[in-house]
Amino acid sequence: MPHASPPIALTIAGSDSGGGAGIQADLKTFHARGVHGLSVIAAITSQNTRGVTAVHTVPTKHIRSQLDAVFDDFPIGAVKTGMLGSAVVTKLVAKEMRARKPAWLVVDPVMISTSGSRLLDEDAVQAMVDELIPLADILTPNLPEAEALLGRKLRKAQDFDSAGEALLALGARAVLLKGGHSDEREVVDRFYDERGVMELRHRRLPIEGHGTGCTLASAIAAELAKGQAPRSAVRRAVAYVQRALERSYRPGGGPVHVLGH
Repeated sequence: MPHASPPIALTIAGSDSGGGAGIQADLKTFHARGVHGLSVIAAITSQNTRGVTAVHTVPTKHIRSQLDAVFDDFPIGAVKTGMLGSAVVTKLVAKEMRARKPAWLVVDPVMISTSGSRLLDEDAVQAMVDELIPLADILTPNLPEAEALLGRKLRKAQDFDSAGEALLALGARAVLLKGGHSDEREVVDRFYDERGVMELRHRRLPIEGHGTGCTLASAIAAELAKGQAPRSAVRRAVAYVQRALERSYRPGGGPVHVLGH
């Protein structure tokens, strides 16, 4: 006998040929969190554990046709955006989200890969600030991405709360400012919403994780699709990423560890 359908979440992001980040990490996360995953591929990267060697942005007509296909057939509980690549694609996705009004939208402002390759055109940053972030229920920048969005450096713990307030002022209903790139002894992720700040502290592992941001945003989207409130979804997602990091492994010749989903 067929089983009842699980909740459904959609990722709009780039494909990682190395399988550690992007669409591939998103779908593994959705499956691990008990959610049926859909995907709209916005870009195709040629990458492995050593770095990114090429990026191809998918033509907008094909992105739009993928969006039509999934929204016409599935009851989508949450949407997560990742690597979008260009201003044109960012504007298209924002336009489609305004029209389709998903119940939850998690925006991961992917800009630079773990290996340092730029994954978002400079002019796309402004398109994200102007058009996509104001639609976000939860925005999930790491510190370098927050610096790019705000145009200023974030160096000390006291800088982070002002950054959280400034990111909320861009229009997102909540912000998860990830602390993995800080110099703090612990990793401190800070969640900002209308209730204030919620800190999530966990030990810093001596590894270079690949796909952690993708996995975290996807886990949040999965929990929202399952009916969790934002704060609960974030707590569960952060705990999941920590466990996945503890089970991580090195599948290739590069230094990065892929998460164990």
